[in-house]
Amino acid sequence: MFENLLDLVKQHAGEAIIANPDIPNERNDEAVQLASSSIFDGLKNAASSGNISDIMHMFSGGGDAGNNAVSQNIQGGFVQNLMDKFGLDKNAAGGIASNLIPTVLNKLVHKTNDPNDSSFDLQGMLSKIGGGNLDIQGLIGKFTGGGSGNGSSSGGILDSLKGLFGK
Repeated sequence: MFENLLDLVKQHAGEAIIANPDIPNERNDEAVQLASSSIFDGLKNAASSGNISDIMHMFSGGGDAGNNAVSQNIQGGFVQNLMDKFGLDKNAAGGIASNLIPTVLNKLVHKTNDPNDSSFDLQGMLSKIGGGNLDIQGLIGKFTGGGSGNGSSSGGILDSLKGLFGK
């Protein structure tokens, strides 16, 4: 999944990173890698904080994927990473993040929802960010109202996540 995410960021890094004078050309790959890591880590942090419903909402096509709490947190993390690694000021880093992250997230959501595109799938992504310990089908069913196939919806989505991320 991470390799596909890295490729997706590379495809959309043109103006935000590649043509940006604030990022030295010899460090473009590092900046692309940083953006990919920020997205993956942001999704993982959202999951570990119990924000699976926000992630699911984003990937269910519920509006602009680049304009929600998960996206804002990912952008904030990327801004901080750019400031730390490249010495950029907050405005320059914020401009890069706001140009790149929403675009990549919207493309990521589109790809996960496209039955003809197998480069990303929601089940696989949630499994990766959740450490492989999730009953993904049951979780998706509970979120979408489909249940887990046993007719019981007791406890809901949050109970499905209890203990998932350890202590």
